[in-house]
Amino acid sequence: MGMAGVQENGHGEMVLSDFPLGSKNKYKRMDSQYDEDDDPSQHHRKKSTRKYVFGCAIFASLNNVLLGYDVGVMSGAILFIQEDLKITEVQQEVLVGVLSIISLLGSLAGGRTSDAIGRKWTMGLAAVIFQIGAAVMTFAPSFEILMVGRILAGVGIGFGVMIAPVYIAEISPTISRGSLTSFPEIFINLGILLGYVSNYAFSGLSAHISWRIMLAVGILPSVFIGVALFIIPESPRWLVLQNRVEEARSVLMKTNENESEVEERLAEIQLAAGTSNTEKPVWRELLSPSPALRRMLITGIGIQCFQQITGIDATVYYSPAIFKAAGIEDESKLLAATVAVGVSKTAFILIAIILIDKVGRKPLLYVSMIGMTTCLFGVGITLLLMKEGSISIALAILFVCGNVAFFSVGIGPVCWVLTSEIFPLRVRAQASGLGAVGNRMCSGLIAMSFLSVSRAITVGGTFLIFSVISVLSIAFVYKYVPETKGKSLEQIELLFQDEYGFQGGEVQLGDVEHLVHK
Repeated sequence: MGMAGVQENGHGEMVLSDFPLGSKNKYKRMDSQYDEDDDPSQHHRKKSTRKYVFGCAIFASLNNVLLGYDVGVMSGAILFIQEDLKITEVQQEVLVGVLSIISLLGSLAGGRTSDAIGRKWTMGLAAVIFQIGAAVMTFAPSFEILMVGRILAGVGIGFGVMIAPVYIAEISPTISRGSLTSFPEIFINLGILLGYVSNYAFSGLSAHISWRIMLAVGILPSVFIGVALFIIPESPRWLVLQNRVEEARSVLMKTNENESEVEERLAEIQLAAGTSNTEKPVWRELLSPSPALRRMLITGIGIQCFQQITGIDATVYYSPAIFKAAGIEDESKLLAATVAVGVSKTAFILIAIILIDKVGRKPLLYVSMIGMTTCLFGVGITLLLMKEGSISIALAILFVCGNVAFFSVGIGPVCWVLTSEIFPLRVRAQASGLGAVGNRMCSGLIAMSFLSVSRAITVGGTFLIFSVISVLSIAFVYKYVPETKGKSLEQIELLFQDEYGFQGGEVQLGDVEHLVHK
């Protein structure tokens, strides 16, 4: 018929035969389908593979507990640090925000590091750097030494936040990639909740001791990461880039439910690695991108920035200040209210995990950002127009918990899923690093300016600004974010090849023909 990979099936119908799409993709050979569940050995393999990939995703996400714990614990620890070390309001802002600003250095370096030493060992390096920073903070006798520890911890967190979604996306089967790549966000939320609980648990100790124990507890998750490095495999896509094809095949045998798909998947990865294996350095390619790569960068960096400039980290870091503005005076009650925020943020991400591979990325983003806009506006109006009292306290807690819940349902996990799956293999790690840099920079700027801006225009006025930015994020998703549900990493590249695909069009047969001819 003159078209590669397409032939007649004997019934006058056209089927795809040679193109390595695999049975889990949108395009299948209809004449070769059968019920694999009737085969007991195949059923056992599927069950075993799912457990293995699930375990890898959990271990790879442990670094994200460190970020979440730091965000959660610092919201309460800063109250005791201020009392113990007598730091100013500006020093509080710098101490809270510097971790996010410095973590962008880790994210920038993480892309090149993971290309050089591998995805797995980059996660190990992240844990080691964070441990050193956490130890320095725990024993810091002054604000200056505390800042040194925060800077080291920030670099470690930058490495970990950038590499975990990339690693999980590269080992996950297409059908469950969205859910599994959401795991890092689950662990961030779990870390935030643990940080809030730690604040409440140790708040009864003296100011000199309490914040040190709160920060020291953050070292524990990184110990488990060291154990995980001897269990999880290296990314098969990174192994192919290093010409270690047999090792990549071995990993794919463990992570693919259908053994017959392994060679097809490997061929897809080798094709992607081969077409991108040019002499042009990755950073030069990112600085002067092709039209398709430019669209990917707009989508990836843009969604990461919008995740933070809608004020989520300010809400979490400064939730005690928000509740104090609503009328809560007692410190223990302030910290107890923040636990409710942590529970909401952690519980609602389970909805995203269940739905992200069923309803898709964009519907969750729309629900998330419309809900956040409503809640941010509600917080602003409550703090501006209502007098301090039980009603304003109840509404403030309701809207803050609603805001973090809607965040967890959509933009929280989905932004990390998108940036780990939209970039071509050759630039994936470093381009994802740029997205993480945008995320951490916006987080730091918001965290370091929240108290000053709130003093100038009130806390309520600040949240009204966040609600306006949230409206803009909805327009950004409509225009720039395509739907990637159910597509392999290699197919997703096709969505950005032209304006139609960039605006969310489906991969059609003509797209497949184009890729085959490449």
